[in-house]
Amino acid sequence: MSGKRYPEEFKQEAVKQVVDRDHSVADVAKRLDVTSHSLYAWVKKYGPDSTKNNELTDAQAEIKRLQKELKRATEERDIFKKSRGVLRKRVRLRYAFIRDESNRWPVRWLCQMLNVHPSGYYAWRKQPRSKRDKANQRLTAQIKQFWLESGGVYGYRKIHSDLRDIGERCGINRVHRLMRGEGLRAQVGYRKPRHRSGESHVVVPNRLNREFNPAAPDEVWVTDITHVRTHEGWLYLAVVVDLFSRTVVGWSMHQRITKDIVLNALLMAVWRRNPEQRVTVHSDQGSQYTSHDWQAFLESNGLEGSMSRRGNCHDNAVAESFFQLLKRERIKKKVYSTREDARSDIFDYIEMFYNNKRKHGSNNLLSPVEYENRYEERLGSV
Repeated sequence: MSGKRYPEEFKQEAVKQVVDRDHSVADVAKRLDVTSHSLYAWVKKYGPDSTKNNELTDAQAEIKRLQKELKRATEERDIFKKSRGVLRKRVRLRYAFIRDESNRWPVRWLCQMLNVHPSGYYAWRKQPRSKRDKANQRLTAQIKQFWLESGGVYGYRKIHSDLRDIGERCGINRVHRLMRGEGLRAQVGYRKPRHRSGESHVVVPNRLNREFNPAAPDEVWVTDITHVRTHEGWLYLAVVVDLFSRTVVGWSMHQRITKDIVLNALLMAVWRRNPEQRVTVHSDQGSQYTSHDWQAFLESNGLEGSMSRRGNCHDNAVAESFFQLLKRERIKKKVYSTREDARSDIFDYIEMFYNNKRKHGSNNLLSPVEYENRYEERLGSV
């Protein structure tokens, strides 16, 4: 389609598919429906060889230095947090902790943190191990195997039951202690972040009224926000989905849940689709969608607002369904190291897999893009 414009966020994530994930320019351009010439230009502007990325200012160098120091301080904090009072224990227990954590941190660093000498630690490693220690190692291997076979969801009670089923005689407290030492635990619920509900500014009627199957593209879009866990904190994702084909036509990600994230997602949808007729945009009654800026954007771009009834998630079921697919098929049980890692992986799911390749039940097992292409072919043949 001609006349498309893409925000900087989209261009940067497209470049990462070529630079970081080793996809070919032709393949990425085809899936994202952009020209190879444009993608090469984006790679030149945002890629690793760009002048912008190579020339670090003094301020940027200082930021990198501080980030490195922060990383070291965080690791030291994690060591003390995980040691659970090992500094107050006997030297042999400190040696055991160093042995268990030596695959994650340097031995000399651990020795320094726990106030022991490396030579003493290595001498302790050469000593013959006790029968109890060997038995614990064998039992730990079995525990890990059962925990992995459960998909990482079993706690110590179910693991203890599995061990008893194979004839292993051990106490449940021993299993709990060994699992805790290895950092193995039961899968816990995916807790949502809590936000204060602001006062509604502009609420519009529910024009969609659960009519989730329009006759043509760009008649009805639905939009919503979800959250993804990272070690840096929450990453928020806003999407805009075309109800006709279930194509994600716009998205935006940010570390804060503000009105800008939904405006940027809708702006991407308008730029990519350039609708010729009035489009109904359905959302919930979140404060981002009841803001005056949201309503002004709809009016200035010829869009018509629609909102779910308060507290009724079924009125926006298609957007909720997409988020369930994303979390089940890509980010289930994941906790990304950084928001940037999560952003890149979510872009890969939406633009490289979901829109272009994933077969959708409501599309006669065609991908959203292929379903729209078939529709255009039928119109052309009439």
